[in-house]
Amino acid sequence: MWWSRIRKPGFHIDKNQIYPTLRSYAIITFGLFVNALGWTVFLIPAEITSGGMTGVSSLLYYGFDLPMGLTYLVMNVFLIILGIKVLGRSFAIKTVYATLVLSFFLSILEGIVVDPIVDEDFMSAVVGGILAGAGVGLAISQGGSTGGTDIIAMMINKHRNISPGRILLYLDIIIISSSYLVFQSIEIMVYGYVSMAVVAYTIDMVLTGAKRTVQMFILSRRHEIIANRISSEINRGITILHGKGWYTQQDTKILMILVRKYESNHILRIIKETDPDAFISVNNVMGVFGYGFDPIKK
Repeated sequence: MWWSRIRKPGFHIDKNQIYPTLRSYAIITFGLFVNALGWTVFLIPAEITSGGMTGVSSLLYYGFDLPMGLTYLVMNVFLIILGIKVLGRSFAIKTVYATLVLSFFLSILEGIVVDPIVDEDFMSAVVGGILAGAGVGLAISQGGSTGGTDIIAMMINKHRNISPGRILLYLDIIIISSSYLVFQSIEIMVYGYVSMAVVAYTIDMVLTGAKRTVQMFILSRRHEIIANRISSEINRGITILHGKGWYTQQDTKILMILVRKYESNHILRIIKETDPDAFISVNNVMGVFGYGFDPIKK
């Protein structure tokens, strides 16, 4: 057709990528909303400072009554500009989006809850840390980033042989320790460290919890039925190993299966229904790479 002649070469919209992209941004947005809730509902009313650039914004809010959403946005815009020059433009799209959305949520939710909704500061630190960490974990799981100290860590790592994790730890310690200059309270500073630990643990759980893998070895006289049910009901591959029992001196078949941890209960139910006398070994594995699991990263 005539319009195909004027279409720009190389311009193509893959309709199959529209839904996954929209879903990814929806999850990032939800995660940022949860993160903002953790700060504005639990941490800020209890005057607890956690790590990251959000922690710096909270210190400016406590000390100078500056709007948290605005200061977070201004500082991140400056860091993103530096990051583009040092790291390139490829990292910036979702980082810019996450920065704008989180700044918006912080500005909207800021001040809605003034007094702590729980009496114990420790509980505020734990619950706020869980929400803040879960939000960041959801954003990171979709390739997003809240920017801030992450950008600083990546820039330092590019020129110095220091791991980003260690840089982030040092920065968080400095930020939380600075809360003593505002409140003159060791107790508040300790609650900040508690929140930092909870945030780090929650991020790790969100990112790896659903991906934890177990290795199962199954010895059963009805191994063919078990293998067929696992293959059809769970759609997982199975490897048959040839073994020999030393006590019985009989040849036997061993099913080796790698599955997500949440799938193991289904397999155990299949085995119990098929052969209650089967022998099963279940082990956690550090990582599984390949088809059906995680891709090998550079």
